[in-house]
This record gives sequence, structure tokens and C-alpha cells, in this order.
Amino acid sequence: MNSTSASLTLSTYNSSLSADMLRTSLLKRTLALTPHHSHSHSHSHSHLLRRFSASPEPASSADAETRKYAGYAALLLFCGAATYYTFPLPDNAKHKKAQIFQYAPLPEDLHTVSNWSGTHEVQTRNFLQPENVDQLERVVREAHEKRTRIRPVGSGLSPNGIGLSRAGMVNLALMDGILEVDKQRKTVRVQAGIRVQQLVDGLKDHGLTLQNFASIREQQIGGIIQVGAHGTGARLPPIDEQVIAMKLVTPAKGTIEISKDKDPELFYLARCGLGGLGVVAEVTLQCVERQELVEHTFVSTMNEIKRNHKKLLSENKHVKYLYIPYTDSVVVVRCNPVSKWKGPPKFKPQYTKDEAIQHLRDLYRESLQKYGAEGGEQNIDELSFTELRDKLISLDPLNKKHVISINQAEAEFWRKSEGYRVGWSDEILGFDCGGQQWVSETCFPAGKLANLSMKDLEYIEELKQLIEKEEIPAPAPIEQRWTASSRSPLSPASSPSEDDIFSWVGIIMYLPTMDARQRKDITEEFFHYRHLTQAKLWDRYSAFEHWAKIEVPKDKEELAALQARLRKRFPVDSYNKARKELDPNRILSNNMLEKLFAQSDVI
Repeated sequence: MNSTSASLTLSTYNSSLSADMLRTSLLKRTLALTPHHSHSHSHSHSHLLRRFSASPEPASSADAETRKYAGYAALLLFCGAATYYTFPLPDNAKHKKAQIFQYAPLPEDLHTVSNWSGTHEVQTRNFLQPENVDQLERVVREAHEKRTRIRPVGSGLSPNGIGLSRAGMVNLALMDGILEVDKQRKTVRVQAGIRVQQLVDGLKDHGLTLQNFASIREQQIGGIIQVGAHGTGARLPPIDEQVIAMKLVTPAKGTIEISKDKDPELFYLARCGLGGLGVVAEVTLQCVERQELVEHTFVSTMNEIKRNHKKLLSENKHVKYLYIPYTDSVVVVRCNPVSKWKGPPKFKPQYTKDEAIQHLRDLYRESLQKYGAEGGEQNIDELSFTELRDKLISLDPLNKKHVISINQAEAEFWRKSEGYRVGWSDEILGFDCGGQQWVSETCFPAGKLANLSMKDLEYIEELKQLIEKEEIPAPAPIEQRWTASSRSPLSPASSPSEDDIFSWVGIIMYLPTMDARQRKDITEEFFHYRHLTQAKLWDRYSAFEHWAKIEVPKDKEELAALQARLRKRFPVDSYNKARKELDPNRILSNNMLEKLFAQSDVI
């Protein structure tokens, strides 16, 4: 047995005193103790030899010593064999997926709640789902009296898990009804647990819809307004601006109804209140007439964008740019109402869908051979564009050359996908974001439509230069959208001027695998990527992260810097004052909220 095996055996022997110790913990102890035990064992052995050769002892004493050390040797051999067969470490162990090892199943009352991307997860015994306002009021009242936390959580789509709390959560998925539709005023009153798609479907028969949409439709209404979510369109504000009245269930003041006429200061603060001022029970939204949109997708270049930028923002109801790193390609997606006189455009695409995606399929087949990987059971020709991209990235996610080849193939896909699409706004404005991912999105002022600052395009140019200089394996797209301003003080697009417009820029890294080691490596690279953008760009452009995508630093100095930065942009003291009045025991808070809006009198 070599010294490493001996040390592993000794560690195993010592750890046998604790039968509940996890296998992973045991291996860590073993590796940490290896040099010490190896040295100690060889030293004892040489000392023993010196004792026998230097001063002979009586036979009985020598026999006793021999039997003692023979027993030690037998014990070491036995423990070594037990270790080998209990915890075998094959040569390919480093390639195996890391898995949680459990000796017993989790308790039945323990709920595991994670966000959609699987980047944040908590386990709690306190996960409550009231079915009506009365039950919600009772839940909040009891939690307030007992000083137990029940953090409001929606659909769990926020990349940073802003609604998660180990101490406890309250979810309104069972409160998802449409309560009242006023067709004449174009308003709708809903329970806050209703999902966006449910609401849109329910409004169809009334000829109404929402003014704007985020990329996906699975958010609960309460959640999408509380984090300041947005769609795109330089004349369209973030979604919280569609809220005209709210019903809040608060710990200290019970159920209150607020609007621009009833306590307007609290109303505007609570519209984008991050779930910290009360549980949003009901929301009244301003709607618009349901309409068909025509979507036009085409590929441009940065120079062309600079020449046409003002026209693109001012003449299109919805517009966004998708930049593809390491290429000069910019995918422009613009959407406008179908003309009542001209009707939808007549356009015959140059390529079929199969022809557009073929380049990605070919690259995937070539990459499978290059990496000696298996393609799985699913037919490659049945994979969608985003599924193909995920599978390609998973082969070597942090290899810059590999990622560049995927980006180039994506640019080719978009060139062959140019054309028009017609549909209802809720169908057209959605966007397939791909699989699980890390994402950071910043919002910053871009001037006024009548007088664009062009800072939005300068930001992108510097970002792309930074990516290339630092050789970041950045996948596509870098997504850029615009909104008008919001009157909600905590909105990243908050401004007293209705003419101000804001640009929103998102960077991304995909998590296309469940391999724990690979996900960890991607996570570390993403946070390096994000840190570089923060250090080089955020302060100079007055950029602040989306509340659902901000990550709390672990370093105390970085956290203090973030807190100071937030104070410069947002009314932190006013928000904390309202929290103290409405939720003095902080039952609606969580670790993230307490760190971003620090106060001394915390649970």
C-alpha cells in the first residue's frame, strides 16, 4: 500500500466513528490529511527500526511489540480494502458528474424551490399557497405576530432568485382569477397570482390585451410588476406603468388599496416594491385594444445601425437589436401594427426553415466527431435553433474558438431567416431565450427621442471591444432594448421626465448541462465577464442592473460599494421608511433585500 492509500485508510478509520458523515466530506478530509499522515507513518516506521537494532529487549517484550505492530498492519490492510471497495475512485472519476449523496430521504414537509435556471435554490418547510384574500390576510397576520418570514415568490423566473427564502415563502398561484373587465375604460382587475399568458387569453374575448410584454409569458402579474420588468419600444414604459391601482396585504396595516388618487406616494413606490412593502393581492391594469403586429427581422451591421438608429427607434412601435459577439452582425427585430389599408406585407422568404438552420446542424455533426461525443437519442434534424445552440455550446462552453464558430453559424442562421411574420401582439412579442442561463441586464439613460445621446450604441461598441480584448467566450446574443421612463421611484428607468428613454442591455452565458463541475466553471467565467462590464462601463454610463438580475456580492467591500451606488440612484431611505411602517418585523424580506437595503433593526 502506498503512502496515499495509507493516509486514505487512516482517515477512513477515524471517520468511521461518525456513521452519518457524507462521502464527499470524507474524501475532502482524506485529501487534506494525506501529506501529514504519510510523513507520520514513515517517521514511526524508521523510529521503530532504530529501537529494535539499537537496544535489544527481552523476548517476551519483543514478541509483544511484534504482535502489536502486526495487529496495526492487519488493521491497516483491512481498512484499506474496505475503503477501496466502499469508495472506489476510478481513473475517469474527474469526468463524472458531481452528485449529492444522501443517507436518508428528505422529510415530506421540506419543499425545494429553485428559480428557472437552477442557479438559486432553497429548501423550506414553510411554503404557503392561500386560495383567497381572507386566507392571505390570515397568513400574513399570523406571520407578523410570530415574527416568521413569508417572502412573496412568484413563478421563480427571476435569474437571481429574488423571491426565495429558506425561512418561508408565500405564493399566490391559487389566486389567479380575472375579477373584473371594464371594456369601455380598457381596464382589468386581476388576482396577482395570474400568469401573463392566462391573463392575455382571458382578455381575448373582450378585444383587449396588455400594452407590452417581456420575452416570456409565465410570470405572475404580481411578480412581473414588482421587479420592474419591461418589453421594448422607445415610447412604451416598463410594465409597472400599466398598473393603475393595487391591493396590498401588509403585516402592520392590514389590507390597503392604493392608486394615484389614494396615497399616490406609496402607490408609485409600491408598484415596483420588490415584494418588501406588502403582498400584492390584486392589480388593476390599463390595457389596450388587441391588435395584430407585423414583425420584420433582418441582419444589419454596426455602421448601418449608427446611420439609421434614430429612425429605427422613432418609427417602430417595438424594436430590439441582437448583437453577435466576434462578428459585425446585428439582428434587428421591429414590430408594428398591421396597416388597415395595406394589410400584411407580401413576402416570400428566400430560404426555408430547414435551409436556414442547416448550417447549425452541420456544425453540430462536425463538432460531435471532433470531440468524440455522442449526439444522444434525439434526431438532430428535430432540434430547434436554441436547442442546437445549447448542445453545441455544451461540447466546449469556455473554448473561445468553439464559441466563435457557433456565433458565426448563428449569424448565418439569422441571415437566412430574414423576413416577415404576422400575428397577435402576445404571439409576436415573445422570444425564445434558450435554455438555462446566467444573465446580467443593465439599464441606463439614452437621451430623448428628439435628441438621442447615442450613448446606447457607444456602450455596445465598448462592450464588444472589451469582449475581444479579454478573449471572453461570449455567446450570442447581446440583447439591446429600449423603454420610455417610469414614475415608479425604484424602477431602473425611473425619471421625472416623460420624454427620457432608457436602453436595456443584457449579456448572457448558457448553462447547457447538468454536470456540476462544468456549471461551476461557466458560472465563474460569467461572473468574470460581468465584473469586467461593471468595472469598465457601469459608472461611466450610469447603468444599473435589473432588480431580477442583480447579484449580491459576497465580499464586504464590494457589497458596501453596491449599497452606496444604489443610494445614489434610488430613494433607499424612503423605501426603508415605508418598510418599517408596513412591515416592521421584516417578515416579507429575505437575505437579498436585507443586504441591498441594509438597516440595523432586522430580524
